[in-house]
Amino acid sequence: MATYLDRILARHREVAALDTRPLDELVGLAQAMPPTRGFTAALRRGEGLQVISEIKRRSPSKGDLNPDLDPAAWAAGYERGGAACLSVLTDEEFFGGSVADLQAARGACSLPVLRKDFTVSPHDVCDARLMGADCVLLIAAALSTDELVSFHGLATMIGLDVLVEIHDERELEAALAADASLIGVNQRDLVTFQVDHERAVRMASVIPDHAVKVAESGVRGADDAAALHAAGYHAVLVGETLVTSDDPAATIGLLRGVR
Repeated sequence: MATYLDRILARHREVAALDTRPLDELVGLAQAMPPTRGFTAALRRGEGLQVISEIKRRSPSKGDLNPDLDPAAWAAGYERGGAACLSVLTDEEFFGGSVADLQAARGACSLPVLRKDFTVSPHDVCDARLMGADCVLLIAAALSTDELVSFHGLATMIGLDVLVEIHDERELEAALAADASLIGVNQRDLVTFQVDHERAVRMASVIPDHAVKVAESGVRGADDAAALHAAGYHAVLVGETLVTSDDPAATIGLLRGVR
């Protein structure tokens, strides 16, 4: 059965196949960029559960969430609320995001920023660095193990942190083959869209302790966040709950258990 991820990836690979920019030139430009803000380090520094707050206008499964949000204002509000990092959707066709959203958000705060997109080529990796991201997302389900290892190595070489997203033990093996030290577990099933908290709990117990563990998708409130923290997660990545909140700064405090 084709998943929503399959359809999105087919489109991104189609676009990537048309990209004829010389890779060595992109790598050189990326290596000349100013230092990043340290995404993984920010998650390690804080006490208790950390929150990666997401700027997300829409999703394929839910439709519009907050299509008119101001990324700069939301980023500043997230920082005031105690977020450790930002995640910004840059996929335009399926999520309504943009590179401009990432740049506006990063410019309005001091938080490290993840480019949340579907990375399918080395050009995509370099573009993340060139647009100002501090971290790039690699989805294990979207890549072969060889691609994951190659893209992870390239990202590290040009100064990016890498969040490797997995769903199960097989994908964890691929992440570890790439020497991933920042591993996210997506709780949402790619076929049914259902959130499986038990998956997250199970995976937390098998991810090596040297890695920073992030729970992604389906974090609805303080109870979910507390359960994930108790299972061993260092951070939660939260989008829908925040962008649909009347008071996202206060919601971050509730997720962290400090208010």
